[in-house]
Amino acid sequence: MSRRAVGAPLSRVDGRLKVTGRATYAAEHDVKGVVYAVIVDSGIGRGRITGIDARDALARSGVLKVISHLNAPKLAYRPNAGSNNPEGSERLHVFQDDRVRFFGQPVAVVVATTLEAAQHAARLVEVRYAAEKPTTGLAGDRTNKPVTYARGDAEQALGSAEVRMEMTYRTARNHHNAMEPHATIARWNGHRLTVWDKTQWVNGTQEELAAVFGIPKESVCVISPFVGGAFGSGLRAWPHVTIAALAARETGRPVKLVLARRQQYFGTGYRPAYVYKVRLGSARQGRLIAMTHDIRAETSSYEDFQEGVLPTGQMLYSMPNVAQTYERVPLDVNTPLYMRGPGHATTSYIVESAMDELAHELGLDPIELRRRNEPDDDPATRRPFSTRRLRECYTVGAREFGWDRRNPKPRSTRDGDWLIGMGMAAGVYDTNRGAAQARVRLDARGSAVVEAASSDMGPGTYTSMTQVAADALGLDMRAVTCRLGDSIMPPTPPHGGSMTMASVGSAVQDGCDKLRRQAVALAVGDERSPLHGVDAGDVVAGDGRLHVKGDPTRGETYQQLLARNNRTHLETLGSFTPGESRFSMYAYNATFAEVAVDHRLGLVRIRRMLGVYDAGRIISPKLADSQAIGGMVGGIGAALLEHTVTDPRDGRIVNANLADYLVPVNADVPSLRAIYLDGDDREADPIGVKGLGEVVFTGVAPAIANAVFHATGRRVRELPITAEALL
Repeated sequence: MSRRAVGAPLSRVDGRLKVTGRATYAAEHDVKGVVYAVIVDSGIGRGRITGIDARDALARSGVLKVISHLNAPKLAYRPNAGSNNPEGSERLHVFQDDRVRFFGQPVAVVVATTLEAAQHAARLVEVRYAAEKPTTGLAGDRTNKPVTYARGDAEQALGSAEVRMEMTYRTARNHHNAMEPHATIARWNGHRLTVWDKTQWVNGTQEELAAVFGIPKESVCVISPFVGGAFGSGLRAWPHVTIAALAARETGRPVKLVLARRQQYFGTGYRPAYVYKVRLGSARQGRLIAMTHDIRAETSSYEDFQEGVLPTGQMLYSMPNVAQTYERVPLDVNTPLYMRGPGHATTSYIVESAMDELAHELGLDPIELRRRNEPDDDPATRRPFSTRRLRECYTVGAREFGWDRRNPKPRSTRDGDWLIGMGMAAGVYDTNRGAAQARVRLDARGSAVVEAASSDMGPGTYTSMTQVAADALGLDMRAVTCRLGDSIMPPTPPHGGSMTMASVGSAVQDGCDKLRRQAVALAVGDERSPLHGVDAGDVVAGDGRLHVKGDPTRGETYQQLLARNNRTHLETLGSFTPGESRFSMYAYNATFAEVAVDHRLGLVRIRRMLGVYDAGRIISPKLADSQAIGGMVGGIGAALLEHTVTDPRDGRIVNANLADYLVPVNADVPSLRAIYLDGDDREADPIGVKGLGEVVFTGVAPAIANAVFHATGRRVRELPITAEALL
């Protein structure tokens, strides 16, 4: 009897490659004849380049070329809606004019035969500017056209509400800071371009490079088998990818370009800063009547970046009156991008903090307030929820965390010098899906290969796809090989937005189902097969064999079937295309946190955390725990540590390093626990998953912020919560 792979807590199939250093990341590919590129960054935040002197750099041994707007060819830069640059925006055209739009913008690139020579020469390039004063703060009057939403009459309802509250929250800019730096190796062979790149979307990078250089998409090959973390930063091709390809074409040599850690802060995206004003009204017994959301976020002056900050305020709680205004402030900064839990992470912090404030005002338990406002269907769309089990998340979480031991009075519990507090919050994230394909091949040895273009930035995609394929084909995990991260493979959507398992996993399931049916049809039609004449619906796969359901003795192995029919292999192409749904589909969580705050120093320490998730079918519990723990750790960073600081005088990021941009380390991380509700969501996709990578993040920061209030009695409405804010 075959042991099921899906649902088993299996170790990563690529784990040995990673721990032994044999997994090859973007900068590690061995490309013959490679030379090295180093970007020269602008030293002003806005203005024009008036001159570039590269003579000293070019005189250095090993330097091949210095490219800037003065000698770069004009590039096609065709429109490309599929490259994940914001719709209707004009992405940065590198080396195409003398304008400087943000501090750190690439203004030249040095190419040399060694990395050391390129680094030294880059420091010798002299760039002269006509500097202008950059705009870097959210206080300005200029905004892009706002996005609005309204139902009911929020202003009238607020005017008549028994309880009215008004709060303004602020969140800091956050950077992804993945372990692997962004890197690209580019090589031309005639008019064909191959790039080895750190990317979460090989097909998107392929399309963008084709658009930039004005060549057919089929002339670009993008390879990215392993990604050392990204959290959203690899969802589009940044300027350095174009620069590497341009430098390779101009020098006629393969070029490797790796961003320094400092360059990641202005060479790639980030979660934008927000100022978010909330007004809410409720009845005295806690029923929400109205809420308004006035949102301001940063974007770049040349692109209008938007993220999904509106849905949480529309659908998380039942209320008849909602008004939202979402404005993006164009600044002299590089363009933001999606970061783990985009949109919902920001809005969940605001909405869940506001709910906690209301609960305190009304003297209600925070969970009870949420229960009283739980909707029966989606308040924004009036569609039924495919699944929504937040009430169960609250019940399980409260029981497992010991919520009943919480003294509701703030600043009432101490442990020596430490004030102890408990907080909770709900979190939500869209169940995203996209069209995907996967190729499945079964060879005469009885081994299967699954191929799809999707990246794997760390959630365990190699493993989860192998699990799905193994069960669908009735094979042992060791008989299945998963290959990912190459644009010549079947196309997939971006590896982000928690959509990979639902989309690519469903395509793998479809491909394996087709292949199994193909094998069954071959067997039942073969007079020499033990399965000849059996109804195809009565044949199942297990232990590497096809056999009659209920009678494992009547059957044969894949090897026997293919050998007898002189087949070297069977092959199919699986696909998944999400259709229109009459359901509202989201994943949910309830996150609980206990904190300790030093009453004299204001230091905050997390003592324990619990997340309870309604995330559909869990393909791999071990990988799910990795995602949940990582999401909680990231949420600790957002709540207490992470804050990108910009000098308003010139737009310089002053903490562009991991010494000054603080992220959680082992000493910051306490006991973390995750619980997943049993069940699946077949309305979302054939394999019943809802996506997990984002929802594990979305409720963490507000749970911590609410716990800090409970510990101290002081409400801090700005992230990160710093010691000085609590003194």
